[in-house]
Amino acid sequence: MVQSREAEPQRLPGDPVPRPVVRPLVRPTARRSHVPPLGVHVTPDGGIDAAVLASHATAVDLCLIDVTDPSRDEHDPRRYAERRVPMVGPVYGVWHTHVPDVAPGQRYGFRVYGPWDPGAGMRHNPAKLLADPYARGFAGRLRYGSEVIGSVSTRRDDGDGPGLWLGDPYGPPDESDSLASVPHSVVVGPLPPPPPLTRPRVPWADTVIYEAHVRGLTMLREDVPPELRGTYAGLAHPAVVEHLTSLGVTTLELLPIHKSVAEPRLAAQGMTNYWGYNTLGFFAPNAAYATRAAQEQGAEAVLDEVRGMVHLLHDAGIEVLLDVVYNHTCEGGDDGLHLSWRGLDNPVYYLHDGASPAALADVTGTGNSLDFRRPRVIQMALDSLRYWAETVGVDGYRFDLAVTLGRGTVGFDPDHPFLVALQTDPVLSGLKLVAEPWDVGPGGWQTGSFPPPMAEWNDRFRDAARTFWLEAPKQGVRGQEMRGLRELATRLAGSADLFGPGDPPLVRGPVASVNYVTAHDGFTLADLVAYDHKHNEANGEDNRDGTDNNLSWNHGIEGHTPSGDDATTEPWQALVPPRRRSQRNLLGTLLLAAGTPMLTAGDELGRSQGGNNNAYVQDNETSWLRWALDEAATDLLETTRYLLRLRREHPALRADSFYLGSPRPHESDPDLLWYAESGELMTPETWNEPGRRVLQMLRPGPVRGDADVLLVLNGGFGDVEATLPPRGDDDAPWELVWDSGWDFPHVPADEEGPRSVSTVDPLSMQVLLSPGRT
Repeated sequence: MVQSREAEPQRLPGDPVPRPVVRPLVRPTARRSHVPPLGVHVTPDGGIDAAVLASHATAVDLCLIDVTDPSRDEHDPRRYAERRVPMVGPVYGVWHTHVPDVAPGQRYGFRVYGPWDPGAGMRHNPAKLLADPYARGFAGRLRYGSEVIGSVSTRRDDGDGPGLWLGDPYGPPDESDSLASVPHSVVVGPLPPPPPLTRPRVPWADTVIYEAHVRGLTMLREDVPPELRGTYAGLAHPAVVEHLTSLGVTTLELLPIHKSVAEPRLAAQGMTNYWGYNTLGFFAPNAAYATRAAQEQGAEAVLDEVRGMVHLLHDAGIEVLLDVVYNHTCEGGDDGLHLSWRGLDNPVYYLHDGASPAALADVTGTGNSLDFRRPRVIQMALDSLRYWAETVGVDGYRFDLAVTLGRGTVGFDPDHPFLVALQTDPVLSGLKLVAEPWDVGPGGWQTGSFPPPMAEWNDRFRDAARTFWLEAPKQGVRGQEMRGLRELATRLAGSADLFGPGDPPLVRGPVASVNYVTAHDGFTLADLVAYDHKHNEANGEDNRDGTDNNLSWNHGIEGHTPSGDDATTEPWQALVPPRRRSQRNLLGTLLLAAGTPMLTAGDELGRSQGGNNNAYVQDNETSWLRWALDEAATDLLETTRYLLRLRREHPALRADSFYLGSPRPHESDPDLLWYAESGELMTPETWNEPGRRVLQMLRPGPVRGDADVLLVLNGGFGDVEATLPPRGDDDAPWELVWDSGWDFPHVPADEEGPRSVSTVDPLSMQVLLSPGRT
């Protein structure tokens, strides 16, 4: 390509000030050849290779941006100088170029030329600087205004904040330049080789997942240095690692750490998206979670801090999973932001409804959905996943709204190319892969439908546990029939009805069921037992957001026990024991069931969000973990540790295969037995007894010498004297090792010793052990 010398400064459409532009004597065309790797990559000669997908564009400029006047505000256009380099293309939709003498740390973006025809899905607007979908780092912050909307827009409110700017979905393009209003992509050079990657590779049957937010986990942790609180480095601090390992956590699942921005509505209200489910960069870590020192050093230092966090956790034997959001982007609906994909190749990246005029199809509830029928969208997701696995070293992913990622031309397809790639890719297939198996589109609930080796969040487990221990008793005190025993039994046994079907059947095992009672969205464990209704007024949506189907029980009074003298008065004092027991019932059900347990950070400490069941905008003490523990929190923490130790020490509690209910080959005893309180086996008649609330679940040790484990559940309002099941010819005795009625997990002296009958208090559960067969 022959280029002219640098032209005199000139004004291009959308430019607020003249800018120097490199212009070719002839707009370059490309011969079809090898498609270069997407993104910007440093080359050995000290330059960069750049490539971007823009298959409907007529021209693309790579824009190199320098800060020439740092004294000016970051949103002042006069702070920057821009050099536009025309790119060669398209080669199968990809534009590319090589630029010499460009060092790591260089800011850049793209300007894309082409038709502006929103009715046909075309939204090219060269006035808008676009982020590289493959950027490894970003610099600068987003300023919300008309400059970051592709079409002409209007401001909805007249407050003091930035206002809510909404574009005309089918209006003309907005010609104001966005360069000073958007985050800039940053060139990241080759990183130093990471430490030897020694993944813990915890077997699924031994896995205990802990879902946490990088910032919220340590913001209030006083034994973490102030400069590390709320950061990647703080998460790997020895005090945090010791908490996780002493708890029994094997796998840390982090809420999104990809580069994200707040939705315009939140910005207009002075709020932020604390959870981070609003992605701007699938390859770049969120710099806001890095230490101040790393942020000041730039994108490479931020990335290096993330890598260091992962490797320190690996050294402690803890895996790291990332919650990833490939189902949509931060650009919102047709009236939303114009930051990257929308301006690069809107018809390819986004799912449209097929109508005329074209409109985005929204199966995610966010305004847009990425179109996983398109190979380039699948490629972007896979490239991102491999990057985080190989460069950063993470051990797996939880896929937000994963049904969107498997949508083909006629709905969800378990043989979708993306899902096939996850099963077969040499890098990804060996990682832990977890689906959130639903979205809000047609046929969006697909729990149990994902292919192995994927595991899935099991919402049926969540609902069954809450119904049995909370919702049913709440109805019972109103004189209604209490239900839920059979459903809970199915979930305790590993949910074979959901995860067993397949070819061959039963291949996935109960470990495919990621069991949970709470998660980042919804009530915390402490709030489940203190609130019947959500209290989300602080979110700015008049309490309309968040689910109303909480399946919770406040035990008679809404809200937590007040502090001070009021806490010792009736009726508050009477609420404390049953609420604490209900928390222990839910923890025991979660941590002792067949399947893979997921614990939400802070539930082991009694963390409350004040009844907020959708705290996605609460980057404050509402969401942060409080580490100053009172006696009740200390007891709950010790209970959680004890239950996880029971799980770890007894193989009967870590089933890797579905129960058959009959003897396995070369075994004489069934691998699972159900008993009534009489000590007799459950029959179809007893299973179908109206209002049945008592059950005994016997799980024999899988190998001779392993202890048998008996769970006894009493979901009724009266004491139950349970006759414990006999143990065959040797009739080995049972020993009580845990009762959810105990505040602290220590067997009282009067409960010690072997027994054949056990008294189970109302609304409580017990765990008993019997010595293994020799």
